[in-house]
Amino acid sequence: MKRADPKLAQLVRSVVEPMGYECVGVEHDVGGGSGAVLRVYIDHADGIGLGDCEAVSHQLSGALDVDDPIAGQYDLEVSSPGLDRPLFELEHFRRFEGARARIRLVEKLDGRRRFDGRLAGTEGDAVLLSVDGTRVALPFDRIESARLVPEF
Repeated sequence: MKRADPKLAQLVRSVVEPMGYECVGVEHDVGGGSGAVLRVYIDHADGIGLGDCEAVSHQLSGALDVDDPIAGQYDLEVSSPGLDRPLFELEHFRRFEGARARIRLVEKLDGRRRFDGRLAGTEGDAVLLSVDGTRVALPFDRIESARLVPEF
């Protein structure tokens, strides 16, 4: 996950939240060959439909045009977090305690970068994950990406 600059994320939140949506997270991928993308994940207790994404996209486009926080061209994508919901904040790891998650670190910890297990909350600035019966503490600032794993 390419977390957006905190100022950019705050600008997005200032538009999304007054509209009645939860701003789950904001990613800014400067891209390679396909160009830059600003990805905004929104949620609502009643779910998210295409109309919700269109409304937020319209409002957000206007605010981004006025403030112009991103240099150059980029594509704006607004979507629901989906079943494999990305986790951006420490609060997300607490909120979904007990759920299965996949976490990738920026660099190896104890010889590995990828972890798959059950969220066991947080402790200070660490995310607790139960992996094969062993509790592992993953430093939040070393998490590159984290997503819930849908279970059916």
